Amino acid sequence: MLIALLYLVLAGAFLVVIPAGLYFYLNQRWYVASSFERGFMYFLVFFFFPGLLLLSPFLNFRPKRREIAG
Repeated sequence: MLIALLYLVLAGAFLVVIPAGLYFYLNQRWYVASSFERGFMYFLVFFFFPGLLLLSPFLNFRPKRREIAG
Protein backbone atom coordinates (compact mmCIF):
# COMPACT_ATOMS: atom_id res chain seq x y z
CA MET A 1 0.00 0.00 0.00
CA LEU A 2 2.86 2.35 0.75
CA ILE A 3 4.34 1.83 -2.72
CA ALA A 4 1.00 2.66 -4.37
CA LEU A 5 0.74 5.83 -2.31
CA LEU A 6 4.27 6.80 -3.28
CA TYR A 7 3.47 6.31 -6.98
CA LEU A 8 0.32 8.40 -6.59
CA VAL A 9 2.22 11.24 -4.89
CA LEU A 10 5.00 11.21 -7.51
CA ALA A 11 2.49 11.12 -10.38
CA GLY A 12 0.55 14.01 -8.85
CA ALA A 13 3.73 16.02 -8.45
CA PHE A 14 4.87 15.28 -12.02
CA LEU A 15 1.49 15.94 -13.63
CA VAL A 16 0.04 18.78 -11.55
CA VAL A 17 2.23 20.40 -8.88
CA ILE A 18 5.52 20.96 -10.74
CA PRO A 19 3.86 22.00 -14.05
CA ALA A 20 1.68 24.50 -12.15
CA GLY A 21 4.78 26.02 -10.57
CA LEU A 22 6.50 25.98 -13.95
CA TYR A 23 3.52 27.76 -15.48
CA PHE A 24 3.76 30.60 -12.96
CA TYR A 25 7.54 30.81 -13.46
CA LEU A 26 7.11 31.00 -17.25
CA ASN A 27 4.38 33.60 -16.92
CA GLN A 28 6.70 35.87 -14.91
CA ARG A 29 9.88 35.42 -16.94
CA TRP A 30 8.74 34.70 -20.53
CA TYR A 31 9.49 38.11 -22.06
CA VAL A 32 12.54 39.09 -19.97
CA ALA A 33 14.58 35.86 -19.90
CA SER A 34 18.18 35.67 -21.05
CA SER A 35 19.17 33.22 -23.78
CA PHE A 36 20.49 30.63 -21.30
CA GLU A 37 17.37 30.91 -19.17
CA ARG A 38 15.17 30.59 -22.25
CA GLY A 39 16.98 27.36 -23.21
CA PHE A 40 16.41 26.08 -19.67
CA MET A 41 12.71 27.00 -19.98
CA TYR A 42 12.43 25.01 -23.20
CA PHE A 43 14.03 22.01 -21.47
CA LEU A 44 11.58 22.23 -18.56
CA VAL A 45 8.61 22.49 -20.94
CA PHE A 46 9.87 19.43 -22.82
CA PHE A 47 10.46 17.48 -19.60
CA PHE A 48 7.09 18.31 -18.01
CA PHE A 49 5.11 18.24 -21.26
CA PRO A 50 2.40 15.77 -20.08
CA GLY A 51 1.57 17.93 -17.06
CA LEU A 52 1.60 21.15 -19.07
CA LEU A 53 -0.69 19.48 -21.59
CA LEU A 54 -3.17 18.85 -18.78
CA LEU A 55 -2.94 22.51 -17.71
CA SER A 56 -2.89 23.89 -21.27
CA PRO A 57 -6.50 25.13 -21.30
CA PHE A 58 -5.41 27.64 -18.65
CA LEU A 59 -2.14 28.80 -20.26
CA ASN A 60 -2.08 32.32 -21.67
CA PHE A 61 1.18 33.64 -23.08
CA ARG A 62 -0.32 36.46 -25.10
CA PRO A 63 1.47 39.77 -24.63
CA LYS A 64 -0.07 42.31 -22.30
CA ARG A 65 -2.06 45.10 -23.89
CA ARG A 66 -0.12 48.13 -25.02
CA GLU A 67 -1.34 51.54 -24.10
CA ILE A 68 -1.11 53.99 -26.97
CA ALA A 69 -0.56 57.56 -25.87
CA GLY A 70 -2.80 59.80 -27.85
